[in-house]
Amino acid sequence: MRLRLAAFVLLLAACGASSSPAPATSAAPAPVQQGPVCDPDNGGLVLPAGFCALRLGDSLGPVRHLAIAPNGDLFVARSGQTGGLALMRDTSGDGRIDVVRQIYPGGGTGVLLTGDAVYYAPNDRVIRFPWRVGSFEPAGPADTLILDLPTTGHGAKTLAMGRDGQLYVNIGSWTNSCQVQNRQAQSPGVQPCTELEGRAGIWRFDPTKTRQTLADGQRFATGLRNAEAIAIEPVTGTLYAAVHGRDQLTQNWGFPEEEGAENPAEEFGPITQGADYGWPYCYYDPRNKVKVISPEYGGDGKQVGDCDDKHQPAIAFPAHWAPISTSFYTGSRFPSEYRGGAFIAFHGSWNRGTTPEAQQGFRVVFAPFRDGRPTGTWDTFARPAGAHNSVRPTGLAVGPDGSLYIGADREQRIWRVFYRP
Repeated sequence: MRLRLAAFVLLLAACGASSSPAPATSAAPAPVQQGPVCDPDNGGLVLPAGFCALRLGDSLGPVRHLAIAPNGDLFVARSGQTGGLALMRDTSGDGRIDVVRQIYPGGGTGVLLTGDAVYYAPNDRVIRFPWRVGSFEPAGPADTLILDLPTTGHGAKTLAMGRDGQLYVNIGSWTNSCQVQNRQAQSPGVQPCTELEGRAGIWRFDPTKTRQTLADGQRFATGLRNAEAIAIEPVTGTLYAAVHGRDQLTQNWGFPEEEGAENPAEEFGPITQGADYGWPYCYYDPRNKVKVISPEYGGDGKQVGDCDDKHQPAIAFPAHWAPISTSFYTGSRFPSEYRGGAFIAFHGSWNRGTTPEAQQGFRVVFAPFRDGRPTGTWDTFARPAGAHNSVRPTGLAVGPDGSLYIGADREQRIWRVFYRP
């Protein structure tokens, strides 16, 4: 018995010797996969500490709004005669777009993705394509949901799908301020402004019906000169918009140059059913924090009148920054203070002054939310590294991995922003 026990102990010792770990130098741990590598210069963007950006590609066309599928496919609306709806994909895993597939040739701005369909808005209509995630082609023929939409003036149409299952469409104004002679000095405003009957507001449509016209929709809210930057807030389901304010207070009405450069604010806030936001009769003065009567309707920059009864903004951004898109951060990769807040892309404008240096905008800002409501503060999140107007942001979308995508039409470019502290 003792001999068998001794033999067993020796056998255990031998096994232990033969299974001891190999030296560390002969089996280094596998590297942690970090995903695509950011550009050393962040692709020409300046970002907060801990963030970096990868330029996904150049010459992608005049990029407007973006939508991202669960597999990372990008659906990109592109404006102009060379535009149209395109699917863009990275097939190599390096983060760069290497496949661009045209889906629809007509230029537009709005694009929206649901579980089984892609919605696209050329300026005069809204189209729905049945889609299966991962496919390069629609799953069937496209349906025209809405047609014969107006295209003059602010012709871009943008889209949001509400929790009520209804499709919300921005229809911008034809004119700057509903003058008898558009953008002409001292021309009075049309009274009442008949444009409001079919423009300068947000309409709601049934996405299950085809070949609807404006008359088939419901005007959800009015007095919004051009609410291109619309999105649904994810906690409350409320529709939010950032709105282009009017131009030419100095050029048409002799306001001091500084007064015209700083007025009116670009308004951001919730859009309430049946609400009137004031255009063209009123505009918001961000310095005095009040809506005042437009000069086309007898105002002198100080009179409030019944403009105080119009809906007021939650945030007043600087004048003439031209908001193009809004995207709420629904990911979990960015720090906690970003979760649930709104990114807003500003395209910049010509009406802040007579020199390029006087113009502003040209950035993406972040507005934090708490419990589904804006706190009222904001900060610049992304801006050009070069000249102040060297990037004109347009589209925003949050990817399935929590990264942020930023498009720019003039630069024909898309960036992907990561958080890597």
